Amino acid sequence: MSPAAPEVPLHEIVVMGGGLAGLTLALQLRQRLPDADVLVLERRSHPVPAACHKVGESSVEIGALYFADVLGLRGHLEQDQLKKFGFRFFFSEGERDLSRVTELGASRPLPTGSFQIDRGLFENFLGQECQRHGIRFVDGAVIRDFTLTEDGSPHTVHWQREGEPVQTARARWLIDASGRAALVKRRLGLAQDNAHAAHAVWFRVGEHIAIDQWPVADAAWRARCATPTRWLSTNHLVGAGYWVWLIPLASGSHSVGIVADPRYHPLERMNTFDKAMDWLAEFQPALHADLEPKRGKLQDFAFFRRFSHDCRQVFSEHRWALAGEAGRFLDPFYSPGSDFIAIGNTYITELVARDRAGLRLRAHTQVYEQIFKSFYDSTLALYVDQYGLFGDPEVLPNKVIWDYTYYWSVLAQLFCQQRLADIDSMGHLRDALLSCQKLNLAVQKLLNDWGGVSARRNPPVMLDQASVPWFVELNRSLLDGALDDAAFRARIRQAERQLQRLAVQLAQRATADHPALDVSALRALVPAECWADAGEPLLFPRAEALAEAV
Repeated sequence: MSPAAPEVPLHEIVVMGGGLAGLTLALQLRQRLPDADVLVLERRSHPVPAACHKVGESSVEIGALYFADVLGLRGHLEQDQLKKFGFRFFFSEGERDLSRVTELGASRPLPTGSFQIDRGLFENFLGQECQRHGIRFVDGAVIRDFTLTEDGSPHTVHWQREGEPVQTARARWLIDASGRAALVKRRLGLAQDNAHAAHAVWFRVGEHIAIDQWPVADAAWRARCATPTRWLSTNHLVGAGYWVWLIPLASGSHSVGIVADPRYHPLERMNTFDKAMDWLAEFQPALHADLEPKRGKLQDFAFFRRFSHDCRQVFSEHRWALAGEAGRFLDPFYSPGSDFIAIGNTYITELVARDRAGLRLRAHTQVYEQIFKSFYDSTLALYVDQYGLFGDPEVLPNKVIWDYTYYWSVLAQLFCQQRLADIDSMGHLRDALLSCQKLNLAVQKLLNDWGGVSARRNPPVMLDQASVPWFVELNRSLLDGALDDAAFRARIRQAERQLQRLAVQLAQRATADHPALDVSALRALVPAECWADAGEPLLFPRAEALAEAV
């Protein structure tokens, strides 16, 4: 009599991929469902190397608050990662002296902080944290095959570690967090292109880039920022059709990336380190001068031809879902990657909890899918055909003010007030949220048109976000405790009115210099009384006026 075949283990949740999305999802599931049986299968062997591991190092408010407070990882972030000094822009194309160009940033940290995250350090920590919480985390595990079912029976995953036989696991829930391998998306044909064709190259060097110490003619430039210094910011060196990121890492390395629209700067001009350095010598010579002595400290180099992608479906009533880049990805500008991990993971956790409670999934998967896609589409509008504005010192600062006001007023409020999965609140606020979404599209069109006629004056001034009280207060409001239903709805409706006033002031500034610009779409969306009185000034003073004052 032959021995009985070993029983295939059944897990409540199997996560294919133990990178940032998969590990944080496992922790969130375990936190929400303390007795959940979670298996995470990660292709890479741990510990992974610090610094030269993955991009996506800069976080903004939603992602930072998700890691720190939702997952309870604030101690690690504050002790072992770097506190980020906000986002900062220099209109520095062809310029060796940053004191001679317009700078956009804050002179002191804003109230709601975020972090520069060394992905190697963080993912090693997350793997250990999962195991401390009783999650089975298997590294060096290659997915050999999987099957998805629709009849209520468990899904099946076949995986293997090097030198070991193939193992099989069954799962009530199967989550694809495999990143750009996109296992489920490829299997089911869910890939969907979007209208954003930008590319990116990036590399790490094993020494910090001390942007504060770059040679400048104006000694007062260094004193514009209180401590912490500029090097802790996500620094953007911008020009028409591209931007360059500088992100410091706690391991002592610095991440450098070039992101460009191929209509302005083809990938073939920068797809090796030597080509990228030649490109920087032409377009960002100050950075090139800093990097040239660091050539021997190069740690890695990589590129994506078209990094932005969409997906037709990420949540299923048949108990599978896509997390992180396995589903959708936008653009690294404004660092939304960890934000959308936080949002997507929250919806997946809600669906698993509903299933655990014996509730039906179909309606909620459909609603969450629609909401998540609307967030993606609204944010994508910030990028599509907007790269030409990056070299515009007149228009881009106004775009940044708008984009962050929209983000902090709507999406960040929904997250921070734990309303993402609150279908009742979404229903009550449907008209206000839709109004904000339409307004954003109209403003992006105005900004693009404005950039087509802008004089692009570039005076040597700092546009200090910390000097704009309403902007600082909006950022601070993300730290407010939980609001009751009435107060939360009032906040979103107030945000709608604030966005309307800001849109009117943008239109008025643009048409003051360029009367032929068409603002009819905005006039159709904003009440007439707002055009008559847009309230207190919300924009920076004109840069040329600041320069005259200086």
